[in-house]
Amino acid sequence: MNLLEIVNESQAKLLLNAVPEIAVLIAGADGDIDEKETEWAEKITKIRSYSGPESLRDYYAKASQNFEENFRKLIESLPPNTDQRSAELSKRLTALNPIISRLDNDLAYDLYKSYLSFAKHVAKASGGWLRMWSISNAEKKFVDLPMLDEVILLEPREETWEDGDNETDS
Repeated sequence: MNLLEIVNESQAKLLLNAVPEIAVLIAGADGDIDEKETEWAEKITKIRSYSGPESLRDYYAKASQNFEENFRKLIESLPPNTDQRSAELSKRLTALNPIISRLDNDLAYDLYKSYLSFAKHVAKASGGWLRMWSISNAEKKFVDLPMLDEVILLEPREETWEDGDNETDS
C-alpha cells in the first residue's frame, strides 16, 4: 500500500511538507541551521526513496524532489525567532495526527517511526565530538516529535523499525 495513493491531495501536501518541516525544526532548534544538517536531511530523504519500508519509498522519492529548494523556501517563510519558528513548525506537524490516525496501523507505524528516525538523523548530523553524532540540548526538546501522537504497532511483525539510531533503518 503506497502512502500517497491512499490520501487525498491536501493530505499528501501536508505529509510531503512534513519532511522539510521536521528537518527545519530539528536543525533550527539551537538557533543555527547548520549546512551539515541540511545536507544530511536531504541525503536521508533520498536514501529512503529506495531503502526502508516499501510503502514509504514513493513518499520519500516525492519528498526528495527539490528538497533543498523546499527547505530554503520554508526557512524564508518562517519567523526568524527560534521559539516562534519552532512553535509554528510544531503546530504544522500536529496537523498530521488526524491523517496518520486514519492510516492502516502498519503504515501509520512505519511513517511515525520514519519521522522519529529522520529527526534523530538530522539532530546527529551536527554537534558532539567532531560535530557528529550527538544531539544538542535544544534538539532534545523536539527530536522525539512530541507534537505527534505515538503510533504503536498492534500486531507484531518480523521487520520493525529500531529506535531510529541505526544507519540501517534509514
